[in-house]
Formats: sequence, C-alpha cells, structure tokens
Amino acid sequence: MIFRKTLIAAGLAALLTGAAQAQEAAAPPPPGPTEWRAVAPDNLLVIDTTKGRILVELAPEIAPAHVERIKLLASRGFYDNLAWHRVIDWFMAQTGDPLGTGDGQSWYPDLKAEFTFRRGPDMAFTPVAAPAGALVGFYHSIPVQTQPDALMAGTSDRKVHGWGLYCPGVAGMARDEGNDTANSQFFLMRQPYPALDKRYTVWGRVVVGLEVVRALKASPEPSGIVTDPDRMTRVRLASDLPAAERPAVQMLNPASPAFRALLDEARQAKGADFSVCDIDLPVRVATAG
Repeated sequence: MIFRKTLIAAGLAALLTGAAQAQEAAAPPPPGPTEWRAVAPDNLLVIDTTKGRILVELAPEIAPAHVERIKLLASRGFYDNLAWHRVIDWFMAQTGDPLGTGDGQSWYPDLKAEFTFRRGPDMAFTPVAAPAGALVGFYHSIPVQTQPDALMAGTSDRKVHGWGLYCPGVAGMARDEGNDTANSQFFLMRQPYPALDKRYTVWGRVVVGLEVVRALKASPEPSGIVTDPDRMTRVRLASDLPAAERPAVQMLNPASPAFRALLDEARQAKGADFSVCDIDLPVRVATAG
C-alpha cells in the first residue's frame, strides 16, 4: 500500500511538472535583442531638472531646423538653469526663456514653421490605425498621422504629408502669434492635446522621465505662469556627455512582433476609444562606458 501511494504521488508530481513545463512553453518569449532599436546619442537630449532627469529623442527627419536649433542651444549651455516658467496641469510644461517671463528668447533668428513633413517610402513608419483617408502610427517614438502610401505615386517627390501628434511626452516648439516665430522656448506634453496638431512644430518625444514632466510645479493660474518654478539644471546631447555619464537608450521597435502584441493589447483594452496615444513604447536604459 505504501508503495502504491508512492507511485500515485510520483505520477501526480510528473503530471504537475509536465503541465508547468507545457505552460512555460506556451508563454510568449520576452522581446529579444533584435526587437530593440538604439536611440543615437546625437539624437538624445538629456535634460536634468530639479525634479529628476528627462530623456528626449529628437526627430531631425520631422523638424530638421528645430532640432538643429535645440542641439545648438544645448551645446552652448543656453538652457542650463532656465525655469519651467509656464506649467499647466493636464496640458504641458514650458521652458527655454532666459527671462523666465514668457517674453525671452535666444539671440538667434526665429525659425520657419515645420508643422508638417514629407514622408517617403524609406522612412521607418509603422501604422497602427487607418481612419478614412489617412494612416496613424509611429516614426521611431513619435506618434504621426500621414496620408496613405498609395498617394506617393501621384506626387512629384514620391512623398506624402505627415505631422506629429500631441500625445503625452511629445516635445513641441512654443511660438508667438505668427507661424514662423519659434526660437528657443519649447514645451513637453503632460497629457494628450490634439488641438495643437499641425499648429506647433513637433521636434521630439520624452522616452524616459514623463513622470518627471508631470511632477514639475504647475500653476493654479489660467496663464500657467509659475511662482518659484522648477528649473533645468543642465541640458546636453548624450553624445556631448562624458562616456561614464552617457545614458544608452533602446526603444521597442514598432516594426517588431512584440510591438504588434502590445498594440493588440491596447486595442482590446480601449475598444472603440483606442488612440495612438494609448501606446507606451517600452524602453531600456543603461549607462555607456
């Protein structure tokens, strides 16, 4: 009898072990190294603030002149110690004014608007939705709306219009009344705000530190002007930092199977309310050197 119970126990253990192994085998594997995209250090803006660090991926293919200006000012130390002078909860955080009042700018000339860009078949665009007459998806970490690929055949440059979408973390350039008046002030979105689409130039997106953007001191006033504001302590390109201090960032590739699984999960969770802003791209960060 003791021997038979032992056999039964051994058989049950084997069944449980086999079931566990089968369950492990059925589980989808985690994203592999080939599914991650490295962010180039010369397109990674490192913003250290009094509330923590923010990493922004720049998008020179979308707004080349604005990205060039951001890189230039960062390399000159222009942004160091400037205030987040205008912060509105459920909207955005604005900085880049040496006066701290909203009226200041750099000594360089104003920029021509880059509200839209031309997308060709060589751009790494990944669609996630296809509303009538359009495509919505990602170019790297930037949420984008664009005309369908089929229209490329009928344009002189074989490209179509695209524009960045103001989802959380998206970086936009502040301006005055005129379209071509952006200079040095910029803002980072705390929440989605589609009313800004095609009205303000998108030049990047926060890939690490959105919680820091949302923690910056906000104003209770309608103007958003902050009393005793938080500040940027240092702003540099990752490529300009010493190797031991340089963050190395990898983003989940939107063209990967792991991203498709993430997309399917977001669609199921949101249903008819699904938006490209509902997708948070996973990120990995290490220190190079």
